[in-house]
Amino acid sequence: MDIFEVLENHKSIREYKSTQVPEELLQKILHAGLRASSSGNMQTWSVVVTSDPKIRQSLFQAHFEQEMLLQAPLLLTFCSDFHRMRRWIKLRDAADNFDNLMSFMIGAIDATIAAQNVALAAEAEGLGICYMGTTLASCDTIAQILELPPNVVPVVGYVMGYPDESPQLRDRLPLSGLVHREKYTKYSDEDIATIYEERETKGWDRYMSVPRLRKMIEESGVENLAQVYTQVKYTQESHKHFSQNVLRCLREQDFMNN
Repeated sequence: MDIFEVLENHKSIREYKSTQVPEELLQKILHAGLRASSSGNMQTWSVVVTSDPKIRQSLFQAHFEQEMLLQAPLLLTFCSDFHRMRRWIKLRDAADNFDNLMSFMIGAIDATIAAQNVALAAEAEGLGICYMGTTLASCDTIAQILELPPNVVPVVGYVMGYPDESPQLRDRLPLSGLVHREKYTKYSDEDIATIYEERETKGWDRYMSVPRLRKMIEESGVENLAQVYTQVKYTQESHKHFSQNVLRCLREQDFMNN
């Protein structure tokens, strides 16, 4: 497919066929990650490709028991990785400057860019993917299960396989609400209401059309989409908890020394 066709038709796929992804195709898709932009061309990222059902089962709880993890044939976990770089500079008697938060962020950006390259390549080949925010939320547990060495932290991941569903395209905020020219736009309350007008309707309708989500919303007593986001999906308590997970993982993985 044309690159713009791939971009415009992205859908998060949560139902997968049991068909395995041929190794030759997988290698072709992964190779797209090599051409991703990278800070200083250091390529401070790695990806763990997990196909073993037993390992995916061990990751099931860390990924909030999302069934697609067990159904899709592949799970790709992209990591901020300075382990390889630090080993190399030590062998070459160079200064070790990469045990800090800035280094983690450089690797996280590298990993995210590479992940999107691979995702686009997969979709161009007729595969489906679904990003999993649980990768970062449970990075400490995932790092242990995948036996990641120091200076390697999971930041972004997704399942991959042949789609067994064709969901409708999700709504997006208007471009005018995301793009700023020269300097950041100072939004009025009316501007904010306009930017989110379609989302408030379509997003709410989507949640209410899924019995499980409708039940959750009705039991919580929320009245609009903004409240769904802040009182059901992304509560302050959960974000504090997951923030501590990330900070703990950065300390354990030797990224918080200075």
